[in-house]
Amino acid sequence: MTTTPFHDLDDYLDLPRLGGLALSPDGSRLVVGVSTLDEDRTAFRSALWEVDPAGERPARRLTHGSTSESQPTFTAGGDLLFVAKRGDDAKPAVWSLPAAGGEACLFAAHPGGVSAVRAAARADVVTVTASALLSASDVDEDHRLRTARTEQKVSAILHTGYPVRYWDHDLGPDRPRLYAAEPAGDERAEGEETRAPRGTHALRDLTPHAGPALTETHADLAADGTFLVTTWNVPEERGSLRAQLRRVEVADGATTVLVDDTASETDTPRISPDGTLVAFVRQSRSTAERAPRRWLEVVDAVSGEPRLDTRAWDRWPADIRWLPDGSGLLVVADDDGRSRLFRVALDTAAVTRLTDEGALDGVVVAPDGTAAYALRSSYGYPAEVVRIDLTGEGEGEVTVLRGPAERPALPGTLTEVETTTEDGVRVRAWLALPDGAGPESPAPLLLWIHGGPLSSWNAWSWRWNPWLMVARGYAVLLPDPALSTGYGQDFVQRGWGAWGAAPFTDLMAITDAVEQRPDVDAERTAAMGGSFGGYMANWVAGHTDRFRAVVTHASLWALDAFGPTTDAAWYWGREMSPEMALANSPHLHVEQIRTPMLVIHGDKDYRVPIGEGLRLWYELNSRSGLPAGEDGTSPHRFLYFPDENHWILTPQNAKVWYQVNLAFLAEHVLGQEAQTLPETLG
Repeated sequence: MTTTPFHDLDDYLDLPRLGGLALSPDGSRLVVGVSTLDEDRTAFRSALWEVDPAGERPARRLTHGSTSESQPTFTAGGDLLFVAKRGDDAKPAVWSLPAAGGEACLFAAHPGGVSAVRAAARADVVTVTASALLSASDVDEDHRLRTARTEQKVSAILHTGYPVRYWDHDLGPDRPRLYAAEPAGDERAEGEETRAPRGTHALRDLTPHAGPALTETHADLAADGTFLVTTWNVPEERGSLRAQLRRVEVADGATTVLVDDTASETDTPRISPDGTLVAFVRQSRSTAERAPRRWLEVVDAVSGEPRLDTRAWDRWPADIRWLPDGSGLLVVADDDGRSRLFRVALDTAAVTRLTDEGALDGVVVAPDGTAAYALRSSYGYPAEVVRIDLTGEGEGEVTVLRGPAERPALPGTLTEVETTTEDGVRVRAWLALPDGAGPESPAPLLLWIHGGPLSSWNAWSWRWNPWLMVARGYAVLLPDPALSTGYGQDFVQRGWGAWGAAPFTDLMAITDAVEQRPDVDAERTAAMGGSFGGYMANWVAGHTDRFRAVVTHASLWALDAFGPTTDAAWYWGREMSPEMALANSPHLHVEQIRTPMLVIHGDKDYRVPIGEGLRLWYELNSRSGLPAGEDGTSPHRFLYFPDENHWILTPQNAKVWYQVNLAFLAEHVLGQEAQTLPETLG
């Protein structure tokens, strides 16, 4: 048997991971981030590598900092900006690697840390997003206030609105602001110790009165550097928010509302190369009965007057980029188990598909419009840098460039499967099969259910990687049931507000179909899922005994409790009416659970709060069909991470995650004796 990096968890953790892509304004330099394990094997560190856009020269490493470098961005002059923490207790700051070569120098810093950097394509203008305390009048005042909080050991946050958390971090007491980075003078000798550290550039506040409006928003900087366009949160009644689209002048911070609609939200603005138009993604507001819709829209950059929309296109746009001549946009959208690249014509709104295989991310466009570059992955390979031809007969042709890492060998093969449900709907999936699986040696089956739920199994995942299971002999089924994206609006609507209906029956239908294959063992199966997939794993456990084991990670259990305690309750409340929660809550079926379950949850999970995992664990032991014995020993297991969030991110905790999963499955699916658990668990 051929050994691959997926046969050993340490070898798997050693695989490099690519993310973030930047192209210089002249199109000659392409930079990508590469994450690898540090020397202690306890954290991932990212460095920046240069990739030849022509695909001739091998990739070369550019940065060698002791901590991670990310968000590569080129200035108009060709210098490479990036965000990094360098020094003890340092906050993320902007660093500059000169185009002429030499060492990186500190470009701009903020006491609250920099979260984003943007450089104008045709002007010497750089803006950053950084978080400041609400009462701070400038950067130095922010530094003084933070120092006082630290010295007096004050951690309290006084909130005046909602939300207070987001995914994996607390919001406040500081909030994001937009700043212009301008060359710094030398007038800092007197009182230097009371001022904030800075680099070659000082930060001028463009949005001093934004308050929480820029929390978790997206912005773009015009090519001439004169203005930005950003999403802008506006509070509404009953703890709700809506996202406007605003223009912010770099010269004086003056703002103009471009788009404000109480029936929809705005996202990911992109300014046209000539600065006259703004493209963005608009999403309608959902209700308990109606799923949201997403489409691309273009408006005038001064008046906000509509110019184009793609509501007639039955796909949901994600990443968008303008073509250099402004004739249209490149759009990434989920499509039939892939995340493909499309071109949208500005004059007609006609949509043309450019790519077929793989899932694209981080698209950038060559300045002459002849090519686009992106990170492409699938469940057959992790992210790699590719060039996409945008000209003539070769349009859409994809070339893999000489990147920092080769594709790893896989312990099996990837294929597509599909079935037709009783109501006549096509449901498709990926199936990863181990080498050697066949009629004489059918593989046990793992049904993996994706999160979201508005999502799709189409891109490589390091956190939920099927090949680690395939290397142990399992077949892994990755289906896209109702609510999945990439199959049209009707497919989303089928499961909206009815999570326990079509999504569940779709999963069972595709599982039934795959179990008919001679290379799959229908007698040895398990179901697994995280987030919404964990919800569905809980629902599966309470509605069928067909699986030998169920693994549920960061899962929703009692919908009436989840709704008000999650980080964005206003969003979930639109779909999760009291009637929906009553009809679809897994906790109401705990007595029917007779399958051993592995429960996994992180204490710092704010999207699905730890209370869901704690209640699930107690009710499994006290009320399920497999309760704990008289000695307190439970057939179920609870893997708890006190310092992890919705995702298990630190390398050794991720290793334990897989070790416990594999041991649990080996015992219940393969019928092996209880496995020896890692000694790090005590």
